[in-house]
Amino acid sequence: MTLTFDDILLAAKTIGSTVHRTPVVTCETLDQRCQARFFFKCENLQKVGAFKFRGACNAVFQLDEESAQKGVVTHSSGNHAQALALAAKKRGIEARIVMPDNAPTVKREGVVGYGGTVIDCAANLQARETTANRVEQETGATFIHPYDHPLVIAGQGTAALELLQDAGELDAVIAPVGGGGLISGTCVAVAGQSCRTRVIGAEPAGADDAARSKAANRLVPQTNPNTIADGLLTSLGEWTWPYVRDAVSEIVTATEGEIIEAMKFFWSRTKLLIEPSSAVAVAVALKTAWPAGSRVGIILSGGNVDLDRLPWTGQSA
Repeated sequence: MTLTFDDILLAAKTIGSTVHRTPVVTCETLDQRCQARFFFKCENLQKVGAFKFRGACNAVFQLDEESAQKGVVTHSSGNHAQALALAAKKRGIEARIVMPDNAPTVKREGVVGYGGTVIDCAANLQARETTANRVEQETGATFIHPYDHPLVIAGQGTAALELLQDAGELDAVIAPVGGGGLISGTCVAVAGQSCRTRVIGAEPAGADDAARSKAANRLVPQTNPNTIADGLLTSLGEWTWPYVRDAVSEIVTATEGEIIEAMKFFWSRTKLLIEPSSAVAVAVALKTAWPAGSRVGIILSGGNVDLDRLPWTGQSA
């Protein structure tokens, strides 16, 4: 199965009354620095503070009634956990979230606050997957993968759909790459609206499996990632890798120093709070030599920042 532009349009219709249509903002200082025109899609202002709410809503809202009544389950200690909990709450069904026992308290509290049930497991991928599978078998709940799921991908693509609708024709769209759900949906949404707009992936140099995979023309798993962009630590999946391979023009990596400087620069100039994963896309925009007058869209994936552990301090604030 391959996603189509119609899937993105259906997702937009499905979730349109629930998600925020986040603003697209500009920054003259950034434009002047790069001699280009940037359009920032502010998913940092989305519900739960990240684009993840789009995909979770689309997957939950498109469940048939019989399946929905058995609830949903996932394994996540990040933004998807809270996004799925809130999406399930909006539909009035149960969400069971498998989380490692060392997950930050604030993230656990976020899931519970949105009405989700937290199920503990050991802090490794095998335990997460095994526990989620057990819950799925015992309850009949539908498993919603954090990114490698067609309805999740289609939901994420609605961010790029809105970006092009609001900003107009663009020469390129930059999106961060972790598991690949956002950039895969972006590829489908962009292809449905413009034949000339390039999709560029932004990735930390310390977690560059997408760049290595694209260079090798085969899926290269993530190993020992090391980056402050904690939302981009996962490997590409079976659904997302083909989009990176075939539809993404290029993957550009940013160093930790470039990510931090981009984050600080964006905070100071726009007064908008973005997390390190979003700053990766900003860093790539800043380091790229754009043809004069280029129009570039940048998806700011989220704004969930631990203010007590800012990446440029190396210690508590």
